[in-house]
Amino acid sequence: MFIFKTGETLSPERLAEIATSDTKISLSDETRRRVDSSRRQLEKFVSEGRIIYGVNTSMGGFVNWHVPIEKANILQMNLIRSVATNVGSYLGEVDTKAIMLSRINSLCRGNSAISLEVLDVLVALYNSGILPCIPEKGSLGTSGDLGPLACIALVCTGEWKVTYEGKLLPAQDALTLAGITKACLSYKEGLALINGTSAMTGVACCLIREVQELLEQYCLISSLSFEGLHAIKKPFDPEVHKLKPHPGQLKVAKKIFDYLESSRMIKQETEAQQEIQLEQDGSVKPSNSQIEDAYSIRCTPQILGPVVDGLEYVRTIVQNELNSSNDNPLIVPDSNEIFHNGHFHGQYVAMAMDVLSIGLTTLSNLSNRRVDRFLDKSNSNGLPPFLCSKDPGLRLGLMGGQFMTASLTAENRSLCTPLSIQSLSTTADFQDIVSFGLVAARRAREIFENAKFIISFELICACQAAEIRGVDGLSDSTTVLFNKVRAIVPFLDRDSILTDYLEALTKEVVGRH
Repeated sequence: MFIFKTGETLSPERLAEIATSDTKISLSDETRRRVDSSRRQLEKFVSEGRIIYGVNTSMGGFVNWHVPIEKANILQMNLIRSVATNVGSYLGEVDTKAIMLSRINSLCRGNSAISLEVLDVLVALYNSGILPCIPEKGSLGTSGDLGPLACIALVCTGEWKVTYEGKLLPAQDALTLAGITKACLSYKEGLALINGTSAMTGVACCLIREVQELLEQYCLISSLSFEGLHAIKKPFDPEVHKLKPHPGQLKVAKKIFDYLESSRMIKQETEAQQEIQLEQDGSVKPSNSQIEDAYSIRCTPQILGPVVDGLEYVRTIVQNELNSSNDNPLIVPDSNEIFHNGHFHGQYVAMAMDVLSIGLTTLSNLSNRRVDRFLDKSNSNGLPPFLCSKDPGLRLGLMGGQFMTASLTAENRSLCTPLSIQSLSTTADFQDIVSFGLVAARRAREIFENAKFIISFELICACQAAEIRGVDGLSDSTTVLFNKVRAIVPFLDRDSILTDYLEALTKEVVGRH
């Protein structure tokens, strides 16, 4: 059981953990008091005759229209019906649960003036396993994620459709089966349910945790690649990285250096020096050895470090958004104030997701270049062309896998155009600058999935190269990784379709592990 206590301390990782489990949720007594106090305060304002957006006015392009308080339910229902106009495939179970959790956490802060009765329906919906069907495309992400959140709000009122116990059902049928009485929305309550950034934030939370795990694993994968390429270890010595004090760079360098500590396959700089010195005869001529490796090897801390630091920035932004009151208007229960504001705007998350997309595309570029070094005989430090250890020419080796990685890398680059700057005016120029935050989060997810396949093929190449050289020289850490791969992918001494291997690696080794 997870208890929402304040709506101020939930981390993206914890939210993702709850969303990927069967954990039930509840509200603390203090949270219930705060939520109820906010509602009572709004009721007081209404009794005083204040003019309040979404309470006794219409909304959006009809902001200047007065609506009698007696028509509150009709107005709120018309709001959620009209904006629930998303299209496309439905979001997956985990993302849907994460979105619901994100919205609940925001409402638990007690600034949205939702009634406890309606919030309790949303909590019961989550605990019952009723999943609103949320079409993934169509959110502006600016007056909040109106469309996606409206799908959830509609289900609370017995409308729209859901998946429940493996079946697609009308919402009211699922509520009846689960023993949940549908919500009846009063003034502000439809607005409180949908006017916020919870969809983009929920999707971002789940993605952040997965990217964190990928980056951790990629430092180990990089170490195995460097052994397979017979690279030089010294550029990863943490001592030199202290001279350029970026935290991500130092973290990556230290991890790689430590992973390679017991390796006998990695090359020491002194070895390269000795090989070059033995060839010297006073003339100008090429050497069979070189003192430095290519950038995709040697500059890994400087390339991967910004991705690590960028993810930390993204995490901070998303955590702040997750623990925010992000609708409009907002009530401060301990004061006599109501704030008409723009907290629903998703620019923070949209820009953060653009940063994440850039980082993941950088990762794709890096991995793609290493794949090329493995397969190009002139750049692999003695490996056979296309890692084809026998019957080259008759066999094509791993050539086909490079086609896939080049294609996905190019696709990721094309997907990387910032979405946070693609504003289009809507609503009679009332919502005149928008964020597309959920689009940016979905796009980052697509880039992430592509990147996992690219890295999985690099890992296949690294293991193939290591086995050609002799796996006895691998470090203790990379030996463990090598054995995990070999439990899925054999040494490729014949040409094979790699698709099933790649899909298994992305799930069991490169992704969640």
